[in-house]
Amino acid sequence: MKGPSPQRLRNFVALQLGLKSYLRRPGDRRLKPRIPAHALVWALLLGQILRRCSFLGIESLVHSSARRAMQVSKSFRDDTLDYFTERLELQETRTALRRVVQQAKRNKAFDGCRFVGLALDGTTAGRSRDKHCDLCRAYRNKAQEVIGYRHHVVMASVVGTNLSLPLDVEPYGPKDSEYAAGQRLLKRVVEGLGPRFAQYVVGDGEYATAPFLHACGELGLRVVARLKDNLPELMAQVEKRFSHRRPTRTFTVGRDRVEVWDADDFDPWETLKWTTVRVVRYRQRRPDGSVVQAQWLTDFPRKTVPAESIYHMAKSRWEIENQGFNDAKNRHGMEHVCHHHQNSIVAVWLLLALALCVERLYRLRYLRRGSHPCRSAAELVQLLWLALGRRPSTDSS
Repeated sequence: MKGPSPQRLRNFVALQLGLKSYLRRPGDRRLKPRIPAHALVWALLLGQILRRCSFLGIESLVHSSARRAMQVSKSFRDDTLDYFTERLELQETRTALRRVVQQAKRNKAFDGCRFVGLALDGTTAGRSRDKHCDLCRAYRNKAQEVIGYRHHVVMASVVGTNLSLPLDVEPYGPKDSEYAAGQRLLKRVVEGLGPRFAQYVVGDGEYATAPFLHACGELGLRVVARLKDNLPELMAQVEKRFSHRRPTRTFTVGRDRVEVWDADDFDPWETLKWTTVRVVRYRQRRPDGSVVQAQWLTDFPRKTVPAESIYHMAKSRWEIENQGFNDAKNRHGMEHVCHHHQNSIVAVWLLLALALCVERLYRLRYLRRGSHPCRSAAELVQLLWLALGRRPSTDSS
């Protein structure tokens, strides 16, 4: 019976995504390994796709009759994964992630969209009572008493293409910040992908600062950043200009009515080296009567990029929340720390991002060829679990 299976999924990863060499040599730095690295890294990837994310959960799978169908050559225990992820070279997995999204673009997975975007955002994961590693950051109650520790991470994701693909993660420790980690992450991603891969960066008001906007310009990227109260002078100019004017344009998105105000001649603040600042305000009216309003600043020229395109770029910022962090935490166990070691934590986050890319490209692009229906994520997981219960067929070729 044909259909999605771990064997076909592995062939897709190795051949269509070009990760055959990565699966063989994922950057294993163990001195005398007894379990081959290819078995461990594939078990970790498949475990994420099957939503069996803990090391103990993966151990239970490879010690069951499903191991052969999983395409895992040997069984192992959870402490083997502890040791392996402690010594896994992170750069190899980051390179594999870049290779996947580059291959996706070459295979025209992003066709139909004019602009490819990169979104940056931060989140927390992995809480504990005590500090266990250098990535643990204290969190406090209202009385400023330390009540525990957690990990902070910034994620970069491809957005604006109807196919959200996580690209990389950058953790930050006690004396670091989302702003600094985000700049490191963006520079590494753009240098790896090349300056022509994406056209813009979208981020929250945290990134609406002159140094970040200048850094994006040096990397050859336009910026769409949320305008909030951290820029009070510009906010005052925008409010004075737009509050008594009619919308520049009105259009519909689904059942919502969207009004936009657009002006590109606002004065930059003192440290910003732009000639002028363009600001787009949108007011989105929903059928239930609710209204959503936000302002975004950008350096896209008004003559070539209309306000409607800026609206869609601004909305693409939520993809990293919904298809990034929400999926990672609610379905793939990002909140759980499998092994409290600095390198292990980041390695698992990177493998989670790679698993999300593989699952989405396999489900939404590869399986959708011809007249095949587009399966949901839950349907794919169910089919893969059912395939684990079947005896793998012998390849007579």
